[in-house]
Amino acid sequence: MADGGAQHKPSVSDIFSSMSYGPARESPDTAQAWLDHHKRCFGHYIGGKWVKPDNRKFYQSKNPATGEALASTTEGQDADINLAVNTANEAFDMWSKLSCHVRARHLYSIARNIQKHQRLLSVLESLDNGKPIRESRDCDIPLVVRHFYHHAGWAQLMNVEMRQWKPIGVVAAIVPWNFPLMLLAWKICPALAMGNTVVLKPATYTRLTALLLAEICTEAGLPPGVFNVVTGTGEFGSKLAMHEDVDKIAFTGSTEVGRLLRRATAGTGKKLSLELGGKSPFIVFDTADLDSVVEGLADAIWFNQGQVCSAGSRLLMQESIAEQLTTRLKQRMQCLRVGDSLDKGVDMGALVDESQMKTITEFVEEAKSDGAEVFQLTEGMPQKGLFYPPTLITNVNTTSRVVREEIFGPVLVAMTFRTAKEAIALANNSVYGLAGSVWTENLPLALEVAMSLKAGSVWVNGHNIFDAAAGFGGYKESGFGRDGGKEGLYEYVRPSWEERPRPKPVEVKYKTFAALHGADLPPIPGQVGQSQLAEPDARPSVDRTYKVYYGGAQKRPYSMYSRPIFNHDGQYVAYVGDCNRKDVRNAVEAAHAAAPGWGKRAAHNRAQIIYYVAENLEQRRDEMSHTLSGLTGMTVEEAGAEVEACIERLFYWAAYSDKYGGTVQETQLYGATIMVREPIGVIAIACPDENPLLNFVSLFAPAVVRGNVVVIVPSERYPLPALELYQVFETSDLPAGVVNILTGSRDHLSKTLVEHQDVQAMWYFGSAKGSKFVEWSSAENLKRTWVNYGVPRLWCHTRQGSGEEFLYHATQCKNVWIPMGEIFAN
Repeated sequence: MADGGAQHKPSVSDIFSSMSYGPARESPDTAQAWLDHHKRCFGHYIGGKWVKPDNRKFYQSKNPATGEALASTTEGQDADINLAVNTANEAFDMWSKLSCHVRARHLYSIARNIQKHQRLLSVLESLDNGKPIRESRDCDIPLVVRHFYHHAGWAQLMNVEMRQWKPIGVVAAIVPWNFPLMLLAWKICPALAMGNTVVLKPATYTRLTALLLAEICTEAGLPPGVFNVVTGTGEFGSKLAMHEDVDKIAFTGSTEVGRLLRRATAGTGKKLSLELGGKSPFIVFDTADLDSVVEGLADAIWFNQGQVCSAGSRLLMQESIAEQLTTRLKQRMQCLRVGDSLDKGVDMGALVDESQMKTITEFVEEAKSDGAEVFQLTEGMPQKGLFYPPTLITNVNTTSRVVREEIFGPVLVAMTFRTAKEAIALANNSVYGLAGSVWTENLPLALEVAMSLKAGSVWVNGHNIFDAAAGFGGYKESGFGRDGGKEGLYEYVRPSWEERPRPKPVEVKYKTFAALHGADLPPIPGQVGQSQLAEPDARPSVDRTYKVYYGGAQKRPYSMYSRPIFNHDGQYVAYVGDCNRKDVRNAVEAAHAAAPGWGKRAAHNRAQIIYYVAENLEQRRDEMSHTLSGLTGMTVEEAGAEVEACIERLFYWAAYSDKYGGTVQETQLYGATIMVREPIGVIAIACPDENPLLNFVSLFAPAVVRGNVVVIVPSERYPLPALELYQVFETSDLPAGVVNILTGSRDHLSKTLVEHQDVQAMWYFGSAKGSKFVEWSSAENLKRTWVNYGVPRLWCHTRQGSGEEFLYHATQCKNVWIPMGEIFAN
């Protein structure tokens, strides 16, 4: 007798009628066997072997989809950091001296061995992280392999393509939990290719694939100590970053933790790159293919459960198609499958941890209470595990928290716009600038919008496309530095002439540092000296008043104070304006007014203006030489040589005006990936005292030829040669506001400039204490900095006073991805 309670098995006809998915679960057996082989208990991996120190606590790794315990991993302590860093430091001496070809062979071997264990890595990644197996199998691990192959090539070519650079030393790589293995590869591949060694700290929630990769690297023959993995808490990661023998920190994670790292490493001489949060716009015009848009949205926001820093979480729709697109999107959402991460037919897996579930829920509930409309997929949701439904939020405005802040979950926020200008304004109305996408069949519109977005990656009719040949990273509070491409290599090298600065620890009182205006050198008229009696008919010389210069005009300082300038013998020469924060405000406003026009000028036109500056400086060579000589004590011949060096340097940078704009990246996209080196915006520059004219020219020229505008503080001790230049600027067709000159206390003005929220970068060449203050203060809006830690450089030396290092600091890279496919299949 048949069992009446038996479940009906659908026939082939039933399946074709309903088109429902059947189970297609990936077997976890091999991954479980690997865990069992290690008795589900892991230590650190240091020096090519497992290290299990005594008396350590353990963290229990779990499968987010089921709650199943996977393994225990060690919670590291200070002694473990010391061992790992010392091991990496010892290995660096050997690894950095290997030939480029040998290092290339090692990376190639690792890529081959990863491919041999590709399925194991994919399954373990999905078990540990909760993401669908088809994403780890078809996206994450292939990209890991691609990065090792690609950077094997860069290792081979280092002596050719990076011949003016050298490795940094020991790199501390700290990666998050959303792409544990992929982001790990983004850090260690360029680091190893350039001759560095690595100590990696994976995220607390997702440690297992990093440990497996370390084993694979040893199997591939990587020398001991070149790649090390230590596990621990977030605090443990901070201690790793602060170890005195760590030379570089490569971090991907939240913006708030990025700020903490910037402040913690301030003034230490460590190099830092930050790939942080995002709130990326997904812009849809009425000329877009809406069917493609809907599928693109599914990949943009529900890929990896929305736990993607570049997720297209802000949908901006042109009003005319908003209703139609919203309807189609809701229909598509109802077809999304949420479930077991090892099911090959699942679209969304589990969130990584309960804390993430709580955070996302709080965002959505707050939006509801504020009057937003929330649409969620409710049917077919698993009853067990950390699963959150795909969510669409409408009826919000630009001040809504869900619009402004990164949710990091499967939540899409939608708004409308009318014109392309409004779309650009809405897209750029964010503290973030990581990525974005533009959807339209109108290519000129797509390119113009893409170039107008303040973001590091912009996709046309696509989203979340990555490749090892194209750098990924952000603008604004999405961080600085790039992962991938040649542009990513510069994060792991330093100029070949430079040693790592190791400034002595100095205490800086951040609230009071350089806060008082005019306190360092009060202008006391009596110190100038008593005037001599003159003949009755003698005529006094006409007084020369040195003013500050901003907005294309000479201005008196807002403070109405002056500061005396003395020559090398201590004799009074002149008074200059003693500027304060209101002068900074005015100069920055003038710079911003000039920035759009200057940045969009043809590069050839910018070059001609700088050539013209050189031409007019040539006409005043003798006058400048005597000014320099009288101030600094150098001979007139030596001063003349400095003026000649300035003219040559202006020619050098003018030549680069139209020769560093970018390149076409050779990615795997069927189409064109264009890397554009864009200006940063307003750059504040504080000049040193040595070579007062040459350092001024060497710093402002590379910034402006690449389309930036500058607010520059010349030598505090000898500012007069720089002030003589504003007459040169006025006769050289330099537009008003491109170069703005403020005189006064270097540190006082630097304090105001670095704290200014609308200054995009700060270059500081002064004291070790000032350098530390600049780096610490820059964390507020994560502006880029370039400081000297109190170490002087030889400005007359071509390698120290010019070169690619200056171009690196004067530009930021944007990759624009443009697909093809009208004639041939993509």
